[in-house]
Amino acid sequence: MGLLGLFGLSGDARLAALIVLVLGVLGVRAAARSIGRVAAPLDDLIAAARQVEAGDLSARVEERGPREVRTLARAFNAMGARLETDEASRRTLLADITHELRTPLTVIQGNLEGLIDGVYPADPEHLEAVLEETRTLGRLVDDLRTLALADRGALDLKREPVDLLVLANESVAGFRVAADAAQVSISVTTIAPELPRVQADPTRVREVLGNMLANALQHTPAGGAISVALHAVDDGEGVSVAVTDTGPGIPGEVLPHVFDRFVRAPDSHGSGLGLAIARDLVEAHGGTIEAANRPEGGAVLRFTLPTTAGR
Repeated sequence: MGLLGLFGLSGDARLAALIVLVLGVLGVRAAARSIGRVAAPLDDLIAAARQVEAGDLSARVEERGPREVRTLARAFNAMGARLETDEASRRTLLADITHELRTPLTVIQGNLEGLIDGVYPADPEHLEAVLEETRTLGRLVDDLRTLALADRGALDLKREPVDLLVLANESVAGFRVAADAAQVSISVTTIAPELPRVQADPTRVREVLGNMLANALQHTPAGGAISVALHAVDDGEGVSVAVTDTGPGIPGEVLPHVFDRFVRAPDSHGSGLGLAIARDLVEAHGGTIEAANRPEGGAVLRFTLPTTAGR
């Protein structure tokens, strides 16, 4: 109804129509203001999204406007922060992998060129050096594959009842020759006379123990000792395995990150993947893992596995 049409109505009807008209105008104005409050923040979000699409993961937006829009902006900023962190991690990982691959490849190339040019004789000593570096490459590739499977949640665990005491003794036996050569004693002890069996993949758990023992042996000086202690926890709901050494301990700046990938102490010669793999394998079993320095000196790495299948 137009303004002229109001004059053809009765007094009450005219008043009612006028009220409706005023309310309509006010509603339009309120809607316009509301749209304005929403439109500007949404424009910011669209612009920031285009920045991210173009590769600028640092794009963020101001959290303003109605509550729902502020929530959306907060979620966008959190997503951007995660993407930026993941991208930084990816670049660091690629740089670390490149570094780890370069060393054995350089040794292999140098030795093969020397053999071809006649600088080195093709004797067992020089051929063994090349073979050992290929083994290093093989281990690195296997480690990276394990980490990739863990990232995808695709680790294939062949669970069965496992006697961790038997498995620990087998693992220690495999390191006894190397320990004797380093003049380091190595032993297994159990606090309880009989331990419950855990539901685990024995091959993967052996890998966990092997990585822990290799780490301990690398950092234990001649005359030192490594011990593997087992005991039941949580009223028999799990079994804890602790690998203790008498080395210098884990540097304070390394300790919080000891299970991160490519993290190594200054005197370490490994790839920095062993303990990261141990963590992923233990957690895939639904267990826990931790590292600490002992007050009396040395380090202890401990993992606990449940007696029933985790996830």
